[in-house]
Amino acid sequence: MPANDLALLIDAARQAGEIARSFVGGPLEVQFKAADDSPVTKADLAVNRHLSQVLRDARPHYAWFSEETPDDTARLAAKRVFIIDPIDGTRSFIEGEKTWAHALAVVENGRTTAAVIYLPMLDKLYSARLSGGAFLNERRIATGKVKTPEAAQVLATRASLKPEWWPGGAPVLRRSYRPSLAYRQSLVAEGRYDAMFTFRPTWEWDIAAGALILSEAGAKITDRHGAPLRFNAPAPQADGLVAANPRLHAALLDRLP
Repeated sequence: MPANDLALLIDAARQAGEIARSFVGGPLEVQFKAADDSPVTKADLAVNRHLSQVLRDARPHYAWFSEETPDDTARLAAKRVFIIDPIDGTRSFIEGEKTWAHALAVVENGRTTAAVIYLPMLDKLYSARLSGGAFLNERRIATGKVKTPEAAQVLATRASLKPEWWPGGAPVLRRSYRPSLAYRQSLVAEGRYDAMFTFRPTWEWDIAAGALILSEAGAKITDRHGAPLRFNAPAPQADGLVAANPRLHAALLDRLP
């Protein structure tokens, strides 16, 4: 990985934040995607255009995979690829909330090597590079040390606690929620929450940045079966996600089918 990939992502994320904030309070021209009825605004598209230009101009030999760009399978032959969610938490953005994020990652041979998750309305910038630690606004962060689900504060949807996911019964835990999946991962990396999980198919652009930030903060992150995550896949979705410190991660997996 080029040593300055992380610096490039940090600068690009801050520029994205300026662009997105310029749309706050104005008309957003919300549309809904035919594939899944998820919303997209002119802010999502403007951020995507800017990131595409800035990042691809800086690294023309890197491939590109973004939520707001039609997939080009030429990325599969590339050694390195940008994996981008221009605005993660678009519904929150539309509703005027503050917990939406830009998620930017560089992936090399299936592994994230540089990552940034930036929440411009909160001025929280999470960053990591492979083997370089994880940081929040330049302060090193680490996951918590809770060992059992019953003692854990967890970020998850209510649907993730339905009985079909927990053959022996769902653990009794303290559950919270944030709409942005990238932010949920970051909060676990920061140690403010002990674990996060989702059991739905999960797009790579939602998790590629957070996966590195989590692992560099000391967490274990896998799909819902415990398999390691690999990115830039032909079918670019993980089969759910479980992230926590290694002891708590193992305890959660033991209860899943």
